[in-house]
Amino acid sequence: MAISKFTLGCLVLLTALTSGQRSSVRAGEANTSGVAEFQTSDRCVACHNGMLNSDGDEYSIGLDWRASVMANSSRDPYWQASLRRETLDHAAAGAAIEDECSACHMAIPHYQSKQAGRLTSVLAHLPLDSHPSKEHADGVTCTVCHQITPERLGTPQSFNGNFVVNESAADGSHAEFGPYEISAGLQQIMRSSTQGYQPQYGAQIQSAELCASCHTLITEARDANGTVVGSLPEQMVYQEWQHSDFRNEQTCQSCHMPPVNDAVPVTRILGVARPNARRHQFIGANFVMQSILGRYHDELAVLAEPRELYDAADETRRYLQTAAASLSMSQPQLHNGRLQTDVKIENRGGHKLPTAFPARRAWLHFIVRDRDHRVVFESGALNADGSIAGNNNDMDPMQFEPHYSEIRTADQVQIYESILGDPAGRVTTGLVAATAYLKDNRLLPRGFNKESAPAEIAVHGSALADAGFNDHGHAIRYTVDVGAEPGPFEAVVELWYQPIGYRWAKNLSAYDSDETHRFVDYYDSMGRGSAILLTKTQSLSR
Repeated sequence: MAISKFTLGCLVLLTALTSGQRSSVRAGEANTSGVAEFQTSDRCVACHNGMLNSDGDEYSIGLDWRASVMANSSRDPYWQASLRRETLDHAAAGAAIEDECSACHMAIPHYQSKQAGRLTSVLAHLPLDSHPSKEHADGVTCTVCHQITPERLGTPQSFNGNFVVNESAADGSHAEFGPYEISAGLQQIMRSSTQGYQPQYGAQIQSAELCASCHTLITEARDANGTVVGSLPEQMVYQEWQHSDFRNEQTCQSCHMPPVNDAVPVTRILGVARPNARRHQFIGANFVMQSILGRYHDELAVLAEPRELYDAADETRRYLQTAAASLSMSQPQLHNGRLQTDVKIENRGGHKLPTAFPARRAWLHFIVRDRDHRVVFESGALNADGSIAGNNNDMDPMQFEPHYSEIRTADQVQIYESILGDPAGRVTTGLVAATAYLKDNRLLPRGFNKESAPAEIAVHGSALADAGFNDHGHAIRYTVDVGAEPGPFEAVVELWYQPIGYRWAKNLSAYDSDETHRFVDYYDSMGRGSAILLTKTQSLSR
């Protein structure tokens, strides 16, 4: 008779409970009390899977988590390729770069290395399918987030993954924080079955400040000798949120951890109904990575099944298409052979769109067709290889497309993105080379005042002076030549999004390593699937 993974996990757990024995499986080194500081996810999922609400919908924490990008942060082949690229560009500082980049992608070994006073090695553990270390492969696992204390959260001292985890108590227990008060009996059950982890209420687990510890990243820029020559506010999601109206309305968890319908238990074994339970899908924006993890499941040593990852990618797409932005267009008018219409795009989220890693971009695809449905004008078409037609940066790595308040020709494309510059002002996709933003016209959240925004979240380029670009969205005009073509005309505008821009992927082609070659091959296999249509509207002109 076949035994499911869940059933097997429960048998292991119940055996430990009834025999009084503790598993010797633990992540990394034990502290002075002999209790491991972290556990890998296999110690948690046995109790936190196999859960259904009253509608029969699955909300298992372990299954949701293992198909997320957070769970696979260490397996992420784009991160691995980018890290290899940075160490090749800055070989003298390679060890420091590996350590810096492991803080959030390989949180367990990084924290343990920091406690031991040494730097974290990453590349020596690749590929993960040949070096089966759970501590390195498990990404941002359960006992990372749930052990973070309130200490210094929300302050600069906590950023770049500098969160604080308590050492064990004198009795050998570890505090494991959650959103609920836990009875003494249930605390003891979890402590007995998990080698000392004792659940308790911690308000910080529901705060944006907890997320900010890894989603605020300030990278050090270095020269060829490894000398620090500047810094870059690489990811400022928390600061963008703080500078918006959303800071008083909802936290990160409100959007990225969807609620479970019903009061439900959060553990399969001896659980009690809890209000306001939340899914652990951590819905974000990188459907491309979830698709790659599913397609190349075996060679990336992914725990989640391919179907789980494809479903997670589909859920990410649905989230983007329904919740990320809105788009509208005025009735087109004809003036002396030119069709004119105003397009309005609004960011519906609590931070910039797109935000976080600067490889992300969104853009407008605008098409005019004549009465025979022939295209008479097009701006921003997605090419088969994932590049954008007419985009200067995709054609030339040293150029980039400016921000527009009006589009008049087919070689102009409105792209919402951040473009990095090195100390000499050259365009770069190397984080360790970057010290400034040459362009940042990512869409602003409601309440974001671009005039008073701090330097680390400022608007850069001509979007700063564009009166139509503000916290209510971006109003852009299309005035395009349709000549003597026969009307009536159909005008269509689409908003597209790409979590890894063409240039960011293709620049890795110049580096001779297994990680860079592998990722470029993965990216090429995605083609047009590397982008997604967020929303669409159309209007007719007669």
